[in-house]
Amino acid sequence: MTRVATATRRRLAALAMCGLVCAWIGSPGDAVAQAGESNWPDRPVRFIVPFPAGSASDIVARIVAQKLGALLGQQFVIDNRSGASGNIGAEAVARAAPDGYTIGLATNSTHAVAASMSSRLGYDPEADFTMVSMIGASPYVLAVHPSVPATTVAELIALAKAKPHELSYGTAGQASLAHLAAELFSTMAGVDLAHIPYRSSAQAVLDATTGRIELQFGTLGPTLEQIRSKQLRALAVTSPQRIASLPDVPTMQEAGLKGYDVALWMALVMPAGVAPGIVARLNATTRQALTSPEVVAALEAQGMDPAPGTPEALARLIHDEIGKWRALVASTGLKP
Repeated sequence: MTRVATATRRRLAALAMCGLVCAWIGSPGDAVAQAGESNWPDRPVRFIVPFPAGSASDIVARIVAQKLGALLGQQFVIDNRSGASGNIGAEAVARAAPDGYTIGLATNSTHAVAASMSSRLGYDPEADFTMVSMIGASPYVLAVHPSVPATTVAELIALAKAKPHELSYGTAGQASLAHLAAELFSTMAGVDLAHIPYRSSAQAVLDATTGRIELQFGTLGPTLEQIRSKQLRALAVTSPQRIASLPDVPTMQEAGLKGYDVALWMALVMPAGVAPGIVARLNATTRQALTSPEVVAALEAQGMDPAPGTPEALARLIHDEIGKWRALVASTGLKP
């Protein structure tokens, strides 16, 4: 055998051994990536909230951000990117670098309603995001002004059928989740209600308490005080189960609308492509945060029932909600 052949065999053997070793320890790039995942977070994390400061979503996000920061040893800095029913902020999350240092607050509006109302979003609510965890959900409350001669859902339906398009309700805007919740009610009950869109849910609540509008589908947090002070009369909650803060108020399903289920939910998402190790750590920390007594109490004070879960469960929820609202929009002809 020639020296060249011998040298070649030795080189090939050395390369083969290197290949085995490299396969065992991973490539240098893999090692760097794994180190980055294990050290995450080593700097502040931007938390994009697609709604204004002081909104219900913003308050919930700040509660969660503070606890995540305490558990992970880095600040979670709120960045309010409001506008276009939350779509501006959602797109900012989708377009951010998938390095683990941008997270976003997702809601029905940004990840289900928007997709059901338009095919021209600047983002895909499923493909453009890494799902992390559900934060929690809050039902709507169907409430009427005390002057309305209805103390049950059945009586309200009978009244609405006797006065088509005369009973009005207010929401935070056209094609908002509350609007869709009311349209689902109207469709299932076979009634025609007049929709009055407002700039904010607070304005709708105010006009409902003064009797300028007859009823509203309000989120639990802002509506609870008016119900307890008798400024509004609660007829039903939109969740499948009764809620602790209004134990005597029936669900829509108990009131006769079988299958009616609407809740405002909030969740944590990241841009598509975030390393699995980072997602796993954030999911585990979110679960820890949302089961801590102080966070549970703070969220419940906002009408939010904490419900952390897996990324896969969140992905299924978003997919199912898009289908649900698309079907309603198609059947009713709702426009943005």
